[in-house]
Amino acid sequence: MKLGDGIQYGVLIILIVAVGAMLFGQALGQPVLLGYVETGSMEPTMEPGDGFIAVPAVVTPPPESGDVVVFQATELHNGGLTTHRIVRRTDEGYITRGDANPFTDQDGVEPPVMESQIVAEALQVNGQVVVIRDLGTVSQIVQGPLVGTIGLIGSAIGSSGLLAGGSSAQSLVFLGVGLIIVSIVFDSVTGSRPRAKRSRRRSNYIKTTTFLFILSLLVLAPATASMVAPSGANTFNIVSSESPNDDPLVIGVGAEATIEYRVINDGFVPILTVIEPQHPELTISRSVFTVSPRSNETTTLTVQAPDATGSYSRAIKEWRYLPVLPRSVILSLHAIHPYVAVAAIDLLLLIGTVAFGLIAVGVGPIRLRSTERNITTIQELKRRFL
Repeated sequence: MKLGDGIQYGVLIILIVAVGAMLFGQALGQPVLLGYVETGSMEPTMEPGDGFIAVPAVVTPPPESGDVVVFQATELHNGGLTTHRIVRRTDEGYITRGDANPFTDQDGVEPPVMESQIVAEALQVNGQVVVIRDLGTVSQIVQGPLVGTIGLIGSAIGSSGLLAGGSSAQSLVFLGVGLIIVSIVFDSVTGSRPRAKRSRRRSNYIKTTTFLFILSLLVLAPATASMVAPSGANTFNIVSSESPNDDPLVIGVGAEATIEYRVINDGFVPILTVIEPQHPELTISRSVFTVSPRSNETTTLTVQAPDATGSYSRAIKEWRYLPVLPRSVILSLHAIHPYVAVAAIDLLLLIGTVAFGLIAVGVGPIRLRSTERNITTIQELKRRFL
């Protein structure tokens, strides 16, 4: 294989992995790799339609003042994902604001942002956000006709509900799918050119093991991130006070209070959620439930205030799993350790991915399409599978 061909295939692999990550991110309602802003609240840093590189919060240190973060809002955008800059940190949480806004989000209806609400940070170099100009604008242009076409197909097969409530991440997925469709159609239309002289050179091959490794990485990396990234400890503060008020976190000395805790699933696949209290004076009414796609579930936390006045920290741990195994099996493995459950789910996905790959390409070396042969992508697919 020539060096140039190797570089091309390397770039193709990176693009495939990126598209796969975005697909998982869209399915699970978590930004993966890329995002973009739809409004002018972040001007002049980012104009409407500008994109950015979204780094998952699980691999970044705690955000600081000046960082641009993507967080799951409580009130803004009807509780959707919001991209704003952190102004400062307080005991109650982070204060955020869009660069173009004269007031903070907390001056309005949005409460301080907890660290558990932050799902990603915008990549910054030397304090400046790495901006991909007009990424969102291009995806929006493509999204309209493509969503319409996919919607017609989805209606025909009874799956159009998957397109409800399209989001920015969905636009990026549609953009990638659209480019693939366009390239295949173009290849098919232009495939009737005169036959070139057949090359005597041996065709390029790729090992099946290499293909299976790439395919497994494409599935397992984003799947694991989708379970690990949203999981972990969520901390909140209560106040034991002689003068309790309507704030559910301000509790009478030695008294009990109930707090609603909501788990949101913005994705298109169900999520099995396990919530565990991290303090003996904290109980949960329902600790295990499955959150359906594009919905949320609410449980109740019962908190008992200490006998002495003051501010106290309480925490719960939330774990999320892809329900590809029976619920009882996942819970049994979770009881051993959460990462044991994640590993078992990954193992099942790995087995399924390898089996699919072997059925698709067989066990022999895979011959790569040569640019010197007058064979289109469609013809290659027909030759292999028909």
